[in-house]
Amino acid sequence: GAYFVASSIRLPEQQHITWQCIANVHQSQIQTIELIDSIINNADIEKDIEQDIKKGSAQLVEKILSVDGIHVTGDPLTDSRHYSNALFNAMRGGVFVHNYAIDKKDFHLYVEHCNKPLSNTLSPMLIHMNNTISIDELFTLIHSIQNQSFTRIALEYLPLTFSRRHGDPSRPWNRFSINTKNQDGSLKYDYQGNWRDIFQNWEALAHSYPLYLEGMIRKFLNASTFDGYNPYRVLKNGFEWEIIEDHNPWSYIGYWGDHQIIYLLKLLELLRDTQPETLQSLLDMDGFAYAHIPYKLKSYEYIVENPKSTIEFDHDEHSDISKEISRIGSDGALLKNVNGDIHHVHFIEKILSTVLARLANYVPDGGIWMNTQRPEWNDANNALVGNGMSMVTLYYLNRFIVFIQDILRKSNATSCLISTELHGYFSSMSEIFIVYSATDSTVDEQRRRTIMDALGRNASAYRELIYSNSFSGNKKALAMDEIMQFLRNVLILLQDTIKKNKREDGLYHAYNLLTLHPDSATITYLPEMLEGQVAALSSGAIPPEEAVILLDQLRKGKLYREDQNTFMLYPIKTLPKFLEKNSIPKEKVETSSLFMRLLANDNHGIIQKDKHGEYHFAGGLTNSREYQNALSALDTSYQEDIHSELEYLIELYESVFHHKEFTGRSGTFFAYEGIGSIYWHMVSKLRYAVQEIYTKAINDYKDVHLVNSLRMHYKKICDGIGVHKSPKHYGAFPTDPYSHTPLGKGAQQPGMTGQVKEDVICRMRELGVYYSDGKIHFVPSMISANDFVNSDQDIMCTDIHGVQKIVQISSGSLFFTICQTPIVYSLGDKNEVKILINDDSIEVSEHMSLSVSHCQCIFSRNGYIKQVYVTIDAFGM
Repeated sequence: GAYFVASSIRLPEQQHITWQCIANVHQSQIQTIELIDSIINNADIEKDIEQDIKKGSAQLVEKILSVDGIHVTGDPLTDSRHYSNALFNAMRGGVFVHNYAIDKKDFHLYVEHCNKPLSNTLSPMLIHMNNTISIDELFTLIHSIQNQSFTRIALEYLPLTFSRRHGDPSRPWNRFSINTKNQDGSLKYDYQGNWRDIFQNWEALAHSYPLYLEGMIRKFLNASTFDGYNPYRVLKNGFEWEIIEDHNPWSYIGYWGDHQIIYLLKLLELLRDTQPETLQSLLDMDGFAYAHIPYKLKSYEYIVENPKSTIEFDHDEHSDISKEISRIGSDGALLKNVNGDIHHVHFIEKILSTVLARLANYVPDGGIWMNTQRPEWNDANNALVGNGMSMVTLYYLNRFIVFIQDILRKSNATSCLISTELHGYFSSMSEIFIVYSATDSTVDEQRRRTIMDALGRNASAYRELIYSNSFSGNKKALAMDEIMQFLRNVLILLQDTIKKNKREDGLYHAYNLLTLHPDSATITYLPEMLEGQVAALSSGAIPPEEAVILLDQLRKGKLYREDQNTFMLYPIKTLPKFLEKNSIPKEKVETSSLFMRLLANDNHGIIQKDKHGEYHFAGGLTNSREYQNALSALDTSYQEDIHSELEYLIELYESVFHHKEFTGRSGTFFAYEGIGSIYWHMVSKLRYAVQEIYTKAINDYKDVHLVNSLRMHYKKICDGIGVHKSPKHYGAFPTDPYSHTPLGKGAQQPGMTGQVKEDVICRMRELGVYYSDGKIHFVPSMISANDFVNSDQDIMCTDIHGVQKIVQISSGSLFFTICQTPIVYSLGDKNEVKILINDDSIEVSEHMSLSVSHCQCIFSRNGYIKQVYVTIDAFGM
């Protein structure tokens, strides 16, 4: 991990850095700094930056300590891997360096960047702030000012630093920088990165700083559009979208959809588990905004006609938004109503707009139709856009809706005010689901198209209304009972679709193919994918006993790679050679009157015959649309044959090229997320999903065999990830995370992989740390005797005030931190939790958990609790 401290420096081979040094890098700050220094001293770098890097290395260690990167157990390799994961997670999403302290100068500057007129108005109040204020004092300031825009801006403020710009450093086409200092040498608070990296890595970061969860969620919601999508990049001061340049082939619209579901959901779930009252308070909030991005989804009719080209970039609107940003700040990129005011809406409205956007593309039995050009988490499958349907998004949508039902059920509110335009849209969509959820679940191709058309046209009408007129600013009450009934009806159809996407081998479909005819919609299926199994296991719709069967089949199936004891993204397949691809069976040609006439007339614009008597489509036809255009352009004498054979001709072209099955990199590459490739992020997503189901089985089931089976599968997945593999086997030091392992090669692309987020969270749960109902619970069901150290140790750590101290642990103990509060596990003759208070008094918990008040002290990092001692009954292990 230390290599990336100087990632922009050209480093020679460091053969003197031994395996033992890396394996024990977690043990102290000193060893880590020495390791970095040894790299610098042997590196080919400019001497004038050497001291800055060495000084930064010590600051780096302190940052990683603050995100609970230090574990000391009986397994030093796993501890080192956790340290690396924490480091890279911080590099992807940033880190909070001063707990919950807010710097007045930076906060004032942030408000000015967001909204200059507002900053000018509030400047007298902001100037009189203390130089540093707490998050509680910020809430007091918000309450005293009582300005909706200031409330939104202030609650979204996140004093992060050490965040990268974008891109993995090993990919030369990506920009990469970590800016930590201003020109005057002061600490620079900043974050910027692409949407999925920022929000998924904030999930792990929030386990160490849970009081910032509300700000993360607000940032997510306020940067989302009214039509339910998100831009490409998120910045401290706003967000960015892709700008279309006519003569730039790399200029491309990025408008994602599934990130709106699972990444938002994970943040909301963590807020529920750590601060349930804060989550419930959001249900009464109406200070949220819509991002104004100059993309316009085309009408449903145009989408059906050409689902691969569904978004227009409005250059004039882009220019207008840019001018507004220059005039007032980043708030200029928020959607305004007809009165010219930023259109603030209720939390529930933001949630409903997200759900309705997915449901607008719901295809019964098929999934969520992917028609926004870049809609999926796994961008190796982006070529499916237009032809593909995502069961992955549908699985996560099921979980999302179950969650929303749960929090609404606990709410005391009976209604909420939402925009009149969304109210009408919601009512029309609700009617559709009332009708179809109450009928027989059997859906034929005609009925499927009818449902698709109804949903798609309603969504299209709503979008066109806002594109043309914006919001009126008027609000209308929507009863919570109506929302709950709507969600129940939706779940009936979603869960029916999930059942129908279970394959005969016990696995689940990930992506399906959609073929539209004038009055029908047909579904066909792609081969199994690991992503589908992960999402299905995460959906909440699969009980633990069925999950075991799925995992058994997964290990027996084509996705398993024995050489690395883990799973590939897709089965290995043999690609046809170039000359084998464009070959039309002779009997198929001779069946067509049109083809035989064209050949007889030496018309080679559609079909050709080679010297061997083999038939081929004309080489200049690169896709089905060009093929159909060429048919239409034929002489009028051929049109009668074309009209009578058109469906046959189109199906024949597709049967030769299988263009609809083309997924992109996943079907043609042999690296990255390609054929035979292990994508370690997805394997860790599987690990995460199985761990969740294992926890559910412990809590809800009494079947010991079931629990043990899930634990066995979880252990095998962890073994496959391979921290205990040899470097020769893994292809690199396994104490560092890597992106992927192609077939026949070792691990590739070190460090900056999304895998680190899942691994950080899973590691804490392996140590028995669970959050629920605002409490920290210790459930050490995954710990074994080997996890405890076998000798007394002194551990150097840094407390929440930045003071270094020594924590002593004895043989038979282990050490880690929660929100930088030391936790020591020890073996004993009973289960017990002792809390060391800052006055050195000790409180004892009657349960293997901490009270809400104690947990809030830890979450808020207020120093009230110095240390927690957990005794585990050795006989119960």
